[in-house]
Amino acid sequence: MPSEVVDDAAEAGLPIATSDAPTLDVLRHSAAHLMAAAVTELFPGAKYDVGPSIEDGFFYNFRLPGDAHFTEDDLGVIEERMRLLSKRALPYLPDVLPRAEARALFEQLDQPFKVAIIDRLDAGVDRVSVYRTGDFIDLCRGPHVADSGVVHAFKLLRVAGVYWLGDERNEQLQRVYGTAWFSDEELDAYLHRLEEARRRDHRRLGQELDLFSFPEELGSGLVVFHPNGGLIRTLMEDYSRERHIAAGYEFVNTPHITKEDLFQISGHLDWFSEGVFPPLELDEGQRYYLKPMNCPMHILIFRSRMRSYRELPLRLFEFGTVYRYEKSGVVHGLTRARGFTQDDAHIFCSREQMQGELVSLLDFTLGLLRDYGLSDFYLELSTKPEGKAVGTDKEWEEATGALREAASGRGLELVLDPGGGTFYGPKISVQARDAIGRTWQISTIQVDFQLPHRFGLEFVDPSGGTSRPIMIHRALFGSIERFFAILVEHYAGAFPLWLAPVQCELIPVQDDEPAVVASIADLAARMRAARLRPHVDDRPGERMQARVRTAELHKVPYVVVIGKRDVERNDGMLSLRDNRRGGAQQQVAVDDLIERLTAEVRERRPE
Repeated sequence: MPSEVVDDAAEAGLPIATSDAPTLDVLRHSAAHLMAAAVTELFPGAKYDVGPSIEDGFFYNFRLPGDAHFTEDDLGVIEERMRLLSKRALPYLPDVLPRAEARALFEQLDQPFKVAIIDRLDAGVDRVSVYRTGDFIDLCRGPHVADSGVVHAFKLLRVAGVYWLGDERNEQLQRVYGTAWFSDEELDAYLHRLEEARRRDHRRLGQELDLFSFPEELGSGLVVFHPNGGLIRTLMEDYSRERHIAAGYEFVNTPHITKEDLFQISGHLDWFSEGVFPPLELDEGQRYYLKPMNCPMHILIFRSRMRSYRELPLRLFEFGTVYRYEKSGVVHGLTRARGFTQDDAHIFCSREQMQGELVSLLDFTLGLLRDYGLSDFYLELSTKPEGKAVGTDKEWEEATGALREAASGRGLELVLDPGGGTFYGPKISVQARDAIGRTWQISTIQVDFQLPHRFGLEFVDPSGGTSRPIMIHRALFGSIERFFAILVEHYAGAFPLWLAPVQCELIPVQDDEPAVVASIADLAARMRAARLRPHVDDRPGERMQARVRTAELHKVPYVVVIGKRDVERNDGMLSLRDNRRGGAQQQVAVDDLIERLTAEVRERRPE
C-alpha cells in the first residue's frame, strides 16, 4: 500500500490566500481537483476522500459505486476528460460556509468522507472553506490556480489501493496518482526520469543480475542475498571496516533479541512502539523483543565498568541487524524492509569533546560516501518534535546548536526539518542525489543527552569526580540493504570495478582447442593472483557473440576474447572490450591489462 497518510483536517477551515505566482504545489493541488471533477463526471456516484499535492505530483482517493475498481485503461479516459475540462478554463471558486451548512451540503451530495472530516474537526471550528470547479465541489482551503486552463501539462500515472485514514482496519479505497507541471517540456523531462528510474529499479535489477530475492516462505520485507549480491555486500562492508579502524572505532557485537526491560528503560517501547515486532513470551512469561535499535545494547557495553575520561571519546561500531515492524503497504524492496543491518556507531564523549566529534564525524561520513561514488549532497537539520520528545528545552537547544555549527563549515546547503528529530535528540541527515537527480536520505547523526541519563551513565572526570557522557548516534549507510539498493540504482547495476562481482569475463572462441583453453586458464590464474575477479565463460556449444552479449547483460565491466589466432600470434596482446563505454575495443598487453584493472580497483574509480 502507498505510504502517504494525509492529515485530512488540513482540508478544513478558512481559505488560504492565493499568491499571484502559484507554485508547483498549488498547480498540483489544482490538478487533483480537476482529476476528481473528471472522475465524478465519468463515474456517477463516486465518493471522493482526500486529494493533496505530493512530491512530483498529486493523488486522490476514491470509492467507486458497486464495488467497481479503476483499471489502468481508465487512466487514459480520465485524462481525456480532464483535458476537456481544462480547455473550458473553469474557475476555482472559493466559498466559506458555516460548519453545519457545509456538512448538510456534503450529506446532500452523498459524500460521506467529507462529512466525516467535518465531524472530526475541533468543536471551535465554526466555518469551513469549499472550492467549486465547474460542477465539482470539495471541502478545501486551497490555494488554487485561477482556472483549469492553467492545468494543461499533466499525466495520470497509476492506480493503487490504500486504507481509509491509513488504517488497515478501515475499508480499502483506490488512489489515482498523477503528475503536473507548468510546461509540456517539464512534463516530458519528468516522464523520462520516471522511465529511467524504472530501468534502474533495484528490485528488477536484483533479479536480473542474481543479487538477492525475497522468498515468500520468509515473509514480507525479509531478504536473502545471493552469491553475487553477497560478494558486493562483503566488499562494501570490508572497505567500511578498514576506514572505521583507521578512524579509531572499536568493533562490538550484540544479540538480536532482548528482554523487554532494556527497551522500557530506553523509552523505545513508549516512543517507538509502532515499529517494534510483538513480543515473544519465554521463561515463564518473560517477554523478549527482537531489537529495533542497537543503541541500548551499546550503552550496556559502555556501562559494563566505570570508564575514565582518558577513554573518551569511545567510538563503538557494529554491523548490527535490527527488526522493525513495517506495515505491509510500505515495505518496498531493500529500501523499506523489516529486517536489515545498520552500520551503527555510538560515540560516548564529554561535553567539551562533542563539537569536535561532530565536525570530524561529518567529514568522515561525507568522505566515505564519496568513496562509494556519491558526491552531490545537502544536509537536513531535524529539530525537536513537539509533544513527542524527552528532555529539557535547554538540552535540545544545545544539541541542535552543536549540529548546526558542525554543518556550517562543510560548504553544503543546510535545510531545516522542523519537528523531524527523534524522541531523544535532534539529528543531521545527509541527503545525496543520485545519477538521475533523485534525493536519498542516507546518513544520520544524532546528539543525545537523554539515553545516558535514562541509563545512569557516568565516567570519572579529570577532577576525580563523575560526569555524564554525551552520546552521538550515527548510521552512515542508514542500512546496508538500503544503501545497496541506492548504489544499484545509482549505477543502474553497472557497479564500479572495485565493487563488481565479476570484473572481467574471459571468453574462448574455440573452447575445444587445448591451446585456447590453456591460455584462458593462465590469464585467469594471473588475474586472480593480482586479486582480481575474472570469470571464464566456457559453456560448451555457446557462440562467442552470445557469450559477449551475456556479459553485457550481466553488466560485467570488461570482456577479453581469446581465439586460436591470438594464441598462435604469441605477441602477448589481447582483445579487450569495455562494456561501460559502449563496447569499445582495443588491443592491450596482458601485463598492461592487469595493471590497468588493479589501478582502477585500488583508486576506487566510480566508473
